[in-house]
Amino acid sequence: MLPERVRNAPAPRSDLSPLRAEHGHTYAALDLGTNNCRLLVARPHHDRTRNGADGLRIVDAFSRIVRLGEGLLQSGELGEAAIDRTLDALAVCRTKMEQRGVTRARLIATEACRMAANGEAFLDRVHDALGLELEVIDRETEARLAALGCAALADPQAEGVLIFDIGGGSSELIWFNPTRTPVAAAEQVDIRLWTSLQLGVVSLAEQFGGVDVSSATYDAMVSHVARSLEGFLSRAISERHCSRFHLLGTSGTVTTVAGVHLNLARYDRRRVDGLWMSAGEVSATIARLRAMSYAERAAHGCIGPARADLVLAGCAILEAIRRAFPAPRLRIADRGLREGILIELMRADGVWHNPSETVA
Repeated sequence: MLPERVRNAPAPRSDLSPLRAEHGHTYAALDLGTNNCRLLVARPHHDRTRNGADGLRIVDAFSRIVRLGEGLLQSGELGEAAIDRTLDALAVCRTKMEQRGVTRARLIATEACRMAANGEAFLDRVHDALGLELEVIDRETEARLAALGCAALADPQAEGVLIFDIGGGSSELIWFNPTRTPVAAAEQVDIRLWTSLQLGVVSLAEQFGGVDVSSATYDAMVSHVARSLEGFLSRAISERHCSRFHLLGTSGTVTTVAGVHLNLARYDRRRVDGLWMSAGEVSATIARLRAMSYAERAAHGCIGPARADLVLAGCAILEAIRRAFPAPRLRIADRGLREGILIELMRADGVWHNPSETVA
């Protein structure tokens, strides 16, 4: 069992127990967003792998679409059905942490809990029911952790990289300078500019519709996102004219696009994480998705009924970003915020004593 309760200490580390197993700490990162509840349990490792997250050996993972932010734009509050779904998913996360003997963790919540009038009451309810103390992080922290979690996939020869994380209720964009230094050993990711848009796949689909999406509706979504990007674009004039840069996407939208592009019958992280797609391949895949009916999207093994009404909203956000920052290549990351949390926790504990032993 977890000692007493899982609690967050001030970032960047969280002590669950004074006890330490012979192999060292077991770490957990939980990300409760507007759409998904995700858990990653890991231990540090020192093997060089091609596609593994920096210095992490994953021992357990969990992801469930809970739609915590369902109806939030209309009501301003988290709904009872959404809360019940989320509590069920969090109970699974707690059980997994207990079973894996987690001794350090950071449990974070993002846009839905930031926006909801009853967000604090929901956090209290989670604590009373499950003994889990969730920490609501601000948008800047969310952007930084997402960048830290997937920066290892950036081309070190690029002059700049635009990371984007399309979430359920917010979307983060981070322009950073890639480095040859292993991310786990670096003091921080060299972020030049960042922004957080208060829109995501859930909020956009609820506003414009996600089941039957006409060309006019899709174009209206793209235009809506483009207007939200204008402020960031005005600050990124020099970066936009960088001669050698690429996009790096992390989220269910880009991993779904990658799975459809690869014609996977079922989603396979090993084939998706780290995949390079050309601009033409991205455009062709989005066109395939737009041509599908709702029933076809729901039946697709890389989409499913839980994402069928959200994926085109995600494509609209992706399209607006691509138009604002036209790049010949997009790299797909099935990693991000949770990996960033784990890297930060492990780095604070000094588990990577020799930078050469971490994954580049």
